[in-house]
Amino acid sequence: MLRAIYSTPFRSKFKVVAINDLADIETLTYLTRYDTTHGRFPYPLRFDGENLLIGEDRIRIVSEPDPANLCWAKLDVDLLFECSGSFEDKATADLHLAAGAERLLLSHPATPKVDATIVYGYNHNDLRGDHRLVSNASCTTNCIVPVLDILDREFGIDNGVTTTIHSAMNDQPVIDSHHHTNLRLTRSALHSIIPVDTGLAKGIHRLMPHLANRFECLHVRVPTINVSLMDLSINVRKNTDVAEINEIMQRESLGRLRGLVGYTEEPHASVDFNTDPRSAIVDGTQTRVCGGRLIKMLCWFDNEWGFANRMLDVANHWLSLR
Repeated sequence: MLRAIYSTPFRSKFKVVAINDLADIETLTYLTRYDTTHGRFPYPLRFDGENLLIGEDRIRIVSEPDPANLCWAKLDVDLLFECSGSFEDKATADLHLAAGAERLLLSHPATPKVDATIVYGYNHNDLRGDHRLVSNASCTTNCIVPVLDILDREFGIDNGVTTTIHSAMNDQPVIDSHHHTNLRLTRSALHSIIPVDTGLAKGIHRLMPHLANRFECLHVRVPTINVSLMDLSINVRKNTDVAEINEIMQRESLGRLRGLVGYTEEPHASVDFNTDPRSAIVDGTQTRVCGGRLIKMLCWFDNEWGFANRMLDVANHWLSLR
């Protein structure tokens, strides 16, 4: 999130005043300066005491495991990005609000009692100025929901199945290691394609309730460090063909969803979308139609950078609603 703020036009819209992380400040500085996936940080960066210094900007570094003890009120925090993945229920997340943050945006799916779950470009206009606790859903939900919305508007969706082909994540070991109750996640991320559980079907149902119980979702991790792929199979109510689907997707990518959903017919590999800020890029070369109503599509997405940019889109829109 910090890298996205400083690497995009959002730098003029947000002032980062503090970061809470349990790692020491020297480690945080190092891991911000150098990044295997996205390269070097674009500005001079150092630390001084409890502060991270980016150019002339001074960011307070706090290491507090209990949200109730945080100092958001003293720092006059308008909006807090909760990116630890540790808080998904309203009662726990409310501790951040009680500590003084005016609004809290979760970087992951949450329980239904939050004020809203938002996918920018689909339902961000549901945000209200009096909302205080909002979820930005997941990277997979941000990828697939805008694409499903296009197909549903044009053809009407009966049902579908998705398979997320996702890069390895830091809950997987480099070599086999007993560190997780899910035994598949004890296996080396470098050597296997590993099926894992996913809550994507719940995310689709929550955001598109008319499709409730019409989707099943699978998820596999593969030995790459970034950029993922959504494999979508859906049955629709209206006959179509590859040319029509691709024309619609290209039109939407140049119009209503410009900058959010992309379209390509180039012969890409996943690495081509590293640090791509869009939520999804439809690969038109892989669109298939069987029997007129069974559609198969592939959508690329940078599961890190695209999602971070959507959090900033949501935050920017939300803060404009005073």
